[in-house]
Amino acid sequence: MDYIITIVLFAISASVTPGPNNITVMASGANFGIRKSLPVFFGICIGFAIMLLLVGIGFGQIFEQFPVLHLLIKIVGTLYLLYLAYLIASATEVSTSDAQVKPLTFINGALFQWLNAKAWVVATGAIAAFTTVGADFYSQNFTIALTFLIISFPCVGLWLFFGSTLKNILKSDLHRKIFNYSMAGLLVMSVIPVIRELTIQLV
Repeated sequence: MDYIITIVLFAISASVTPGPNNITVMASGANFGIRKSLPVFFGICIGFAIMLLLVGIGFGQIFEQFPVLHLLIKIVGTLYLLYLAYLIASATEVSTSDAQVKPLTFINGALFQWLNAKAWVVATGAIAAFTTVGADFYSQNFTIALTFLIISFPCVGLWLFFGSTLKNILKSDLHRKIFNYSMAGLLVMSVIPVIRELTIQLV
């Protein structure tokens, strides 16, 4: 149960915080409304889950050949996630992309994941941090992908349904700090069990 809780916390912090996906959905919702933005919304949520699953399968084959690499990536990934928490906590503004001429499609949202730097960081970080080498790797990979699929809909949906409102709220220094500190805190909490596991492995 603790394993699922840590993945859920990580998925929430990664999915709801400002990034290319949420900024795109927020801008689309503000420019075109909810109904016309649903295709790109579903494309982002489903596309990232598929990306996460495929990245995990690739990593699984590599980790079977080089188990030490899994530990190394877990250490680097954990450090980067802590750095990401720092960046989130110290963020000063949320910017939107240029308005599109027409709404993005489902395919646009799904393919965008493979060009999204944050998506790559989250995917590789999640696989490295929350999986173990062995027979359970692929079931863990599927669990992570399914968790992100479920969590991403309400989290990314916040940016769609309340895009313009949320954007205005985050322009307030106080509200922005509360939001950023809360998300950074969730991210750190999700990494604590991984740090404990690494400590045991390295001692």
